[in-house]
Amino acid sequence: MAERRDDITVIPPSPIHDEQQPLLGGDGAQQDHGTIDRDAVGGQEEGGEDVVEESMTTKVLVIMLCLWVGSFWAAMDSTIVATLASPISRNFHSSTLLSWIATGYLIANAAFQPLSGKMSDIYGRKAGIIFASSFFAIGTLICGLAQNAPMMIFGRVVAGTGGGCLNTISTFIASDLIPLRKRGLWQGFANLIYGTGMGLGGIFGGLMNDNLSWRWAFYIQVPFIVIAGLLGWFFIDIPVKEGNAKERIKRVDFLGAITLCTALVLLLLGLNSGGNIVPWNHPLVYVSLPLSGVALAAFVYIEDRVAKEPVIPVRLLLHRTVASACLTNWFLTMAVYALFYYVPIYFQIVQGLSATAAGTRLVPQSIGTACGSLGAGVIMRATGRYWWLSTAALTMYIIAAILIATTFNENVIGVLPFVWLFFSGMAYGAMLTVTLLALLSAVGHEHQAVITSASYAFRSTGSTIGITIASAVFQNKLSHGLYERFGHLPGSADVISRIRDDVGDISFLPPGWEAGVRDTYIESLRAVWVVIVIMAGIGGVVSLFMKEHTLHNKLNRK
Repeated sequence: MAERRDDITVIPPSPIHDEQQPLLGGDGAQQDHGTIDRDAVGGQEEGGEDVVEESMTTKVLVIMLCLWVGSFWAAMDSTIVATLASPISRNFHSSTLLSWIATGYLIANAAFQPLSGKMSDIYGRKAGIIFASSFFAIGTLICGLAQNAPMMIFGRVVAGTGGGCLNTISTFIASDLIPLRKRGLWQGFANLIYGTGMGLGGIFGGLMNDNLSWRWAFYIQVPFIVIAGLLGWFFIDIPVKEGNAKERIKRVDFLGAITLCTALVLLLLGLNSGGNIVPWNHPLVYVSLPLSGVALAAFVYIEDRVAKEPVIPVRLLLHRTVASACLTNWFLTMAVYALFYYVPIYFQIVQGLSATAAGTRLVPQSIGTACGSLGAGVIMRATGRYWWLSTAALTMYIIAAILIATTFNENVIGVLPFVWLFFSGMAYGAMLTVTLLALLSAVGHEHQAVITSASYAFRSTGSTIGITIASAVFQNKLSHGLYERFGHLPGSADVISRIRDDVGDISFLPPGWEAGVRDTYIESLRAVWVVIVIMAGIGGVVSLFMKEHTLHNKLNRK
């Protein structure tokens, strides 16, 4: 029987929608582009079973606003460090160790996001919010109090553990309370707030550093994070399955959690270290990447054959829509982060802008991401469809990437970069909302949190892999071009090494080098743009295999 708690009634889990077609088609596979799968839930909605009642709109709004406060600061925190890297490095007299600050945050983020779904299913969303807010606040406070680089890195790891979970748990709660047909619109609002936080992070960090101290950029966040956690504890009242502490601990898939965390940590450690902190032929890279594959294989085996309640039911990833949505998210995130990382270098080198001015040129992309996400939500609420919307978004991104690849040179017209970046952001924002709704509509209620966690894991690893691939292409092309032009000159090896280490800074060049170095940069960046087009193209092809499910107007999917 269903359980009644306050104004929310919870029904027993329904089975996932049947998708037996292989991802790339096959005998008997139905090509249903643009159609709605109404049979997928047809047999599950008959009879007089209890249904899930929607919470009042006002209550949902209050709950989501509480969660968005935390997400806003988590978004700001992800970009604050980029602005503060220079003053922090001067304070600690260590620029090498500080390269781990972003890496530590990213690794912790990616490792714990996939676990947040199942853990919050077992212990409740309220407990999840308290855990995430506490770790985020404590980690941020440690960063502000840090007296050396290792302590700073430790604080970033702790903050990344909580900050990543804040974003995923807010997504779970929205799915608990909001019907699929309206879900995209609410996700659009969430992405708007998150994008605003990311856009303001660098500005906020700069203001704090200029007027107070870089430490205050961390101190000021702490009370807001604590308030967000307390508001979540007070307002969130989503019932969980009954059971005492002993029963709940038995439901935790410790083996799956350990192997998944190990696989992600080793993968990101190797990818972030290679070519950045150590050479690609360093033992750290040679050991971490193969061990990551071993840990991943162990995770798949444990989840499929051993775990009673797996962290991520891996067989879900074999379903057509789930696989397509996750891979679309993965490849397009690779393209977006590669673009986000190298566009400022283009503006600094080719157009001669300062680092701050180059960073502001990314604002149109952030605005476009927010508009695309919100617009996709409005369209899906009005039409109940998403396949054609996905196709349009991916097509828009591919076209924008091609235009960037062909026009981002020394002769680019002033306004065009803003236009192409805005449309690329709009396409990415729409993709994020569409793939989330596709995933949620393709699985049953009991799998919504874990499959959302999986999508965030794809996004986290995609960002790292995209930057790593782009960096490898850029550095190889840059090195080859510089040695081809200047390798015969005396002392050229030292100058070329400094150019590669101080990407974006050519103020120290010997006389006669500047024009040739700028041309080499343009050629190297053009190679990166081509890689971005390829990544976007693969994402576009994969997205075509998403199946369109019904976006129901009611939480009981009737």
